[in-house]
Amino acid sequence: MKSKILFTLLLMLGVLACQQTEKEPRLTKYVDPFIGTGGHGHVFPGATTPFGMVQLSPVNGVNGWDWVSGYHTSSSELVGFAHMCLSGTGIGDLADLLILPTNQKVVSDTTAQGKNFLQKYKASYQHEKEAAEPGYYTVDLLNSGIKAELTASKRVGLHKYTFSGGERSLIIDLGHAINWDKTTDTYIKKETDTRFVGYRKSTGWASEQWLYFVIETNQPVANFNVAEGGELKEATELKTKQGRAILSFDAAETKPLLVKVGLSSASIDGAIKSIEIEMPGWDFDAQRKKASDIWEAELEKIKVKTPEEDVKTIFYTALYHSMIAPYIHSDYNNEYKGLNGEINKTEGFDRYTVFSLWDTFRASHPLFTITQEDKVHDFIHSFMAIYREGGLLPVWELVGNETGCMIGYHAIPVIADAWLKGMIKDIDGNELLEALVASAMTDIEGLKFYRDYKYIPADLENESVSKALEYAYDDWCIAQVAKSVGNDEVYQTFIERAAYYQNHFDASTGFMRGKLANGEWKQEFDPLFSSHRDDEYVEGNAWQYSWFAPHDIQGLVNLQGGTENFVIKLDSLFTIDEQVKGAHASPDISGLIGQYAHGNEPSHHVAYAYNYVGKPWKTAERVNEIHRTMYTTEVDGLCGNEDCGQMSAWYVLSSMGFYPVNPADGNYILGSPLFDEARMTLANGQSFTIVTENNAPDNIYIQSATLNGKPLNRSWFTHKELMKGGELKITMGNAPNKEWGATDLPPSMSN
Repeated sequence: MKSKILFTLLLMLGVLACQQTEKEPRLTKYVDPFIGTGGHGHVFPGATTPFGMVQLSPVNGVNGWDWVSGYHTSSSELVGFAHMCLSGTGIGDLADLLILPTNQKVVSDTTAQGKNFLQKYKASYQHEKEAAEPGYYTVDLLNSGIKAELTASKRVGLHKYTFSGGERSLIIDLGHAINWDKTTDTYIKKETDTRFVGYRKSTGWASEQWLYFVIETNQPVANFNVAEGGELKEATELKTKQGRAILSFDAAETKPLLVKVGLSSASIDGAIKSIEIEMPGWDFDAQRKKASDIWEAELEKIKVKTPEEDVKTIFYTALYHSMIAPYIHSDYNNEYKGLNGEINKTEGFDRYTVFSLWDTFRASHPLFTITQEDKVHDFIHSFMAIYREGGLLPVWELVGNETGCMIGYHAIPVIADAWLKGMIKDIDGNELLEALVASAMTDIEGLKFYRDYKYIPADLENESVSKALEYAYDDWCIAQVAKSVGNDEVYQTFIERAAYYQNHFDASTGFMRGKLANGEWKQEFDPLFSSHRDDEYVEGNAWQYSWFAPHDIQGLVNLQGGTENFVIKLDSLFTIDEQVKGAHASPDISGLIGQYAHGNEPSHHVAYAYNYVGKPWKTAERVNEIHRTMYTTEVDGLCGNEDCGQMSAWYVLSSMGFYPVNPADGNYILGSPLFDEARMTLANGQSFTIVTENNAPDNIYIQSATLNGKPLNRSWFTHKELMKGGELKITMGNAPNKEWGATDLPPSMSN
């Protein structure tokens, strides 16, 4: 009997040991921050935290379109590590507050002015000696023998430099700027032997940027010098247009040099509090682990199962990239630099910035309503703060500035989506509606023509077709908010405007095209032609933009003459020659499948349009092709700009099997899931799991589905159904089931 008990205990211990051995790896293991740093992805590989102010990342010192984040894999030199970067934008800015360690003695050079003074100290590196993971980046600086390691908290960057010999100095470069940016005023002051404070003010894409900082070191400086032009001098402070400082340390010290940098857009005091609250100690490894744990907790909100390791890497890297922006803008005093050029104060919310709304309204913000409900609250309050400061909702807001970049007023679908999903309970609906209407009733960017003509004349306004189509969608969103608060007058006005997109449709060609003020179509029309930001279309052509009525796909079907014609036209989009004509065709037209351009946002909903005519099997074919060809694990694994998370958010949602074609109607359109299982942990404590049966790379077609055990014969489900929790079970196959999803079509304005 004793031997039997002993055997049972040993068996139980063995099972326990196996369970421990088979413990799933951390999800951060599947994140590769270098994906998108090549090609035209425009992402940075450095250390940051989810939605954090600090993006501590290497800067190559190259001005050019592929260096808008400061970094590109084609480079092998660094001019330093910056504390704020942009992820995947098409315009460069930030890359501010540059720190470069060097083992050389930094000396004056009055023959070389400005930034050339520091060129001789830049570092060389090889990608084989470089590594990154969520919250951590490291590189060996080969020509100086320094190992650089970086990690971060929300508002603080932490550097660790291990020197192998020579001098031990830091170059603090406040004058460095990329692309359009240039400094207007800089200041640095030595407060103690281990604390240095200051600010950097600049103009560029962000016309009035303020960055206050505090730098603390774990070792006292032996010498503190400042530089104007190429001349070094001893001083305790420097205020100038392009300030630089040299911090020199005891060359005999062998311990790693640690540097903490706290940030604020409002004050030095706010920057100091960042360090006091977030990073009072000097344990680099502990901070690295903390940053990793924060990322792990965010990544665990969606757990996927698949035997395809590469697909898992693509997914979790995409989920990681979807949480880089927006990032926090207010400090621990609840203060921030606002659009009114003043220091403003928040109450009951954190102010966020970097709202690339022309991109992110499509998938990023709908994803946030599933995984980041607390952030959605703060984002909408940030929009309203911007409205109160500047009179309009944001279009493309950057560190307390409206850049006016891109078109539409796409804060509106983000607000409408959150409001209609019941996520905004502490702002009155009528106040929200007032802000929405204000943005839609200006006379800028062709809006006066849009109201007067019910289309935008191509001879009176550039990018007329794209603007009119996007205004029509945003107006539909306004109408829905008006309806929800019982304002019938506003509803009627904007539901009528939501149909104005139809006035740009030319039945003789089957395309949305430019119409003149006299009502005639603009001549010399070629649907393949593009002239970047200088014709009727924004970063696209007629083939790509003629599908933009996400609120009314049925309306597009009607314009094309019915389902059969619509399907023929949509098929042609994906099969026509990939050539884009024009000497100045937009470089953003990338990731082509025929004329479908996945590398740019106007195409992102189009593959799902087949569901609206009862042919979801065709959606499955196209979506699967995009999954398999437009996203890889290579450094050029993105087919276009990341655009602050939109490119990645498309993949996160679509790879799980659904996408919000209309980002504000609360409906998710089914496509072709990649995973055996995808489990979403929701803010309300529920979980929603998508399980696929008979899943395999060749089994791309949905055969049938059940939602919480009941047959689901429609090719869509609702946000309300998702938030209740439960299980969506999908059976897959290698041939289409043309009966499934053929009726009970997704809602559209015209049906």
